Amino acid sequence: MWAAAAFLAPALVLLGVLVAYPVIYSLWRSLYDAAGTNFLGLGNYATMFTDPATFTAIRNNVIWVAVVPVTVTILGLIFAVLMERIKWSIAFKLIVFMPMAISMVAAGVIFRTAFQENPQLGAANATLVGIHDAFGGGAAYPNARPREDTGTTVKGGAVFSDEALSAGSVQDFALIGIAPDALPTSATAAVTAPTPADDAIGGTVWLDFVKGGLGTPGQVGDGKKGMPGIEVVAQDVSGKVIGSARTANDGTYLITGLSTGPYSMVLPASNFSAPYQGISWLGPTLVTAVVILSYIWIWAGFAMVMIASGLSAMDRSLQDAARMDGANEWQVFRRITAPLLSPVLIVVFITLIVNVLKIFDLVYVIPPPSSLPAATVIAVQMWTVSFGGGNNQGLGSALSVLLLVLVLPFMIINVRRFRMDRER
Repeated sequence: MWAAAAFLAPALVLLGVLVAYPVIYSLWRSLYDAAGTNFLGLGNYATMFTDPATFTAIRNNVIWVAVVPVTVTILGLIFAVLMERIKWSIAFKLIVFMPMAISMVAAGVIFRTAFQENPQLGAANATLVGIHDAFGGGAAYPNARPREDTGTTVKGGAVFSDEALSAGSVQDFALIGIAPDALPTSATAAVTAPTPADDAIGGTVWLDFVKGGLGTPGQVGDGKKGMPGIEVVAQDVSGKVIGSARTANDGTYLITGLSTGPYSMVLPASNFSAPYQGISWLGPTLVTAVVILSYIWIWAGFAMVMIASGLSAMDRSLQDAARMDGANEWQVFRRITAPLLSPVLIVVFITLIVNVLKIFDLVYVIPPPSSLPAATVIAVQMWTVSFGGGNNQGLGSALSVLLLVLVLPFMIINVRRFRMDRER
């Protein structure tokens, strides 16, 4: 007995210092105020459950528990099965498992950078902006406006021709208000549009400005550049759009297939709005989805390796017997493989539940300060209340007790599962 006690003593001391004492102290501290001097009883718990931030944290934890364990377990199962059917399984395993080698903080920094709203910094929005511009997204020239006394008028942000035009006419647009450096790199010297045919209207849209104040206002030439990508539409007297075109690199455009007229030539307001910048991934609406995606990216490799170990230990003769009896691959998977893997799948699933209930790193690192209240979870809220400006360790301890109560049942289930497997 003395020998057993001597060997167990170090472990018991560590458990007492690192587990038992913090739990007991948190329970005691949750009954006192922020200073730790006045006894409040269950006052901190009442405050916790009437605080909107706590409800937001609980709601987000529910979303995490409902989405992440199921998704990661299914992805791990799919990847584990694929590893047995592809020739480059080792490379596939390395690619999927590699994120597990990255710390949670580093992974959070990676995802925060990749999903920045500025397409010059964020890879996600850079891709979306590239796709948008490739499929019909025209150039945008914010703050551009027509030069005065050039036969055009601004109405509702759009630029209209002053005179009604008939087919075969020319309508030019001399614009100012932007720097020459803001033009696309594809812009070339503006040229005078040729006289259009009897069923068309054409013209030139150019930046009526040259560095140094050179050139004649309202006229093409003297090194002035065309403005490519601008949409030009022809409207009839009722305001209906009859035809449209986009300007070329030299600023010229041509709208064909027109009847006699009259028409108003219009540069829609969309030409002068801010350019498409993608999606606000890290805004309050989508930030939780981005954080969940980062977690799935990291932990799918863990689930894959755990389930693959279960597959490697499986008795394959049962699968072969089912195939010999005429079962297809889906039936073999559903009736043989999945039931035999159920102990591993349950362990992975419950482990993920415990892990996501106490998630902190990714939620704290990825959201910007403006979006953190919308993405907060219980662990982050506990830290914020206790040390992140709240300085109320009493309320923070109450949140830690709540987190313990939520995690404890799943830990007990996992321990019982391990004992059942050991007894078998």
